[in-house]
Amino acid sequence: MCGILAVLGCSDDSQAKRVRILELSRRLKHRGPDWSGLHQHGDNYLAHQRLAIVDPASGDQPLFNEDKSIIVTVNGEIYNHEELRKQLPNHTFRTQCDCDVIAHLYEEYGENFVDMLDGIFSFVLLDTRDNSFLVARDAIGVTSLYIGWGLDGSVWIASELKGLNDDCEHFEAFPPGHLYSSKEREFRRWYNPPWFNETVPSTPYDPLVLRNAFEKAVIKRLMTDVPFGVLLSGGLDSSLVASVTARYLAGTNAAKQWGAKLHSFCVGLKGAPDLKAGREVAEFLGTVHHEFEFTIQDGIDAIEDVIYHIETYDVTTIRAATPMFLMSRKIKSLGVKWVISGEGSDEIFGGYLYFHKAPNKQEFHEETCRKIKALHRYDCLRANKSTYAWGLEARVPFLDKDFINVAMDMDPEFKLIKPEEGRIEKWVLRKAFDDAENPYLPRHILYRQKEQFSDGVGYGWIDGIKDHAAKHVTDKMMLNASHIFPFNTPNTKEAYYYRMIFERFFPQNSARLTVPGGPSVACSTEKAIEWDASWSNNLDPSGRAALGVHVSAYEEQVNSVIKTVEPEKIIPKMQISPLGVAIQS
Repeated sequence: MCGILAVLGCSDDSQAKRVRILELSRRLKHRGPDWSGLHQHGDNYLAHQRLAIVDPASGDQPLFNEDKSIIVTVNGEIYNHEELRKQLPNHTFRTQCDCDVIAHLYEEYGENFVDMLDGIFSFVLLDTRDNSFLVARDAIGVTSLYIGWGLDGSVWIASELKGLNDDCEHFEAFPPGHLYSSKEREFRRWYNPPWFNETVPSTPYDPLVLRNAFEKAVIKRLMTDVPFGVLLSGGLDSSLVASVTARYLAGTNAAKQWGAKLHSFCVGLKGAPDLKAGREVAEFLGTVHHEFEFTIQDGIDAIEDVIYHIETYDVTTIRAATPMFLMSRKIKSLGVKWVISGEGSDEIFGGYLYFHKAPNKQEFHEETCRKIKALHRYDCLRANKSTYAWGLEARVPFLDKDFINVAMDMDPEFKLIKPEEGRIEKWVLRKAFDDAENPYLPRHILYRQKEQFSDGVGYGWIDGIKDHAAKHVTDKMMLNASHIFPFNTPNTKEAYYYRMIFERFFPQNSARLTVPGGPSVACSTEKAIEWDASWSNNLDPSGRAALGVHVSAYEEQVNSVIKTVEPEKIIPKMQISPLGVAIQS
């Protein structure tokens, strides 16, 4: 994984232009501190900042085919590169790097090879034979990528906004699952899975099929020539990732190089729920566990750096990115270069607490589709950029293409949350790993209630940054918010505070348009707010805004809702049994 920058078809091929592109590429050096590369062919420039994970010795970029007529700069991990090499017997590879297959696949199959890649990637490919180029981004958008256009007709590509925002007349996020061909001058979607049209599937739930698919997704990600670890918050998703990794690590090449003892990492305020749960899971799995405590002030002090790196003013993303940003720096200081993380599970299985209110399986399924399609603007963006701020890579097995196909082909009737039947959020995933004879996790961890990362690191974190924002944003500023920020107008002082910082770093209109907006409760889409009328009075992305569902919901807001809603409309209070199963009272 790395940082890439390409300028294609610019009118200036002078030394001054090369110096400018080197300067812009250095803005991405945090993504790839191990080596830098720049290749110029006529009026095209391909630059690269490398984080060396596979073949550190010889995999420097840009990469080439045999006669150097095809040039590629890549940010990614191609997990099936060894299988792909076998399909290219007539090609000679310069390196053992996993991304080395891309130029050769293009030679063999033209622009239609992208769907053959199993992994996460963003790349720019230049064909010097006709001066054409191809740009592509992975299926879900795990890697970040932006495209811009200069006044001189040039096309700019960069892993982050800061690589092109000062030099392009217009720029935008490159859509995931798409490619852009200079021959057609338009985007084309190469990722076309069955679930994308949101038709409700009917395949019965098979826990063993789901379990096997996830285990394969984790195992294929243990491809490395450098030290690694797992993020372990003690929630269901990260705990399953850690459990499967620990269970299968011993038989991998990674274990032969670095040992079969898995390192795990957790972050939180002193006494945070995640620290306690993460410690217990680590003891159960026998990992070498590292806990990192931070204070509210530590987080507040880091917010400007966080917004600069993650390039958004979205409230829930910044709340969660800040502790992840702090933890990533500590992890990198230990010599670790990549980690496995649990992003994506809540979107696929309806894990957010607002899914308790889904009225039927069709709306449940459509909401999961909407959430997966939007991941590149939220959790993928956070996980990618908050770790890469320190040259640390995050791999996400829940977003494996094959695993998503299995999970999203399941009849959503089985995903529906039915407390009266003991089925809490993500019940199908919990049940798949509920093995009494050879347990993956302690049972109460397996059935722990969903806790959003920004909450799990300590409830005081969100309350603390709200208080901090209130000291810097006045009531008068809020009265004029719609005039100052007519697009995505901030409706809270916290949102206004983040927006001020973002605009200072990225003042262009194109930049503010890259950030999503609209009302949300507990990370819902705007559409899902319709599921419960009372939630429209409590629009906050925290899981504690799921009134009547989260066991530590905002009590004061619960009381205010009770006063304004008819008695028969009050959401029944939920409790959690010793096994973590939600029950009504």
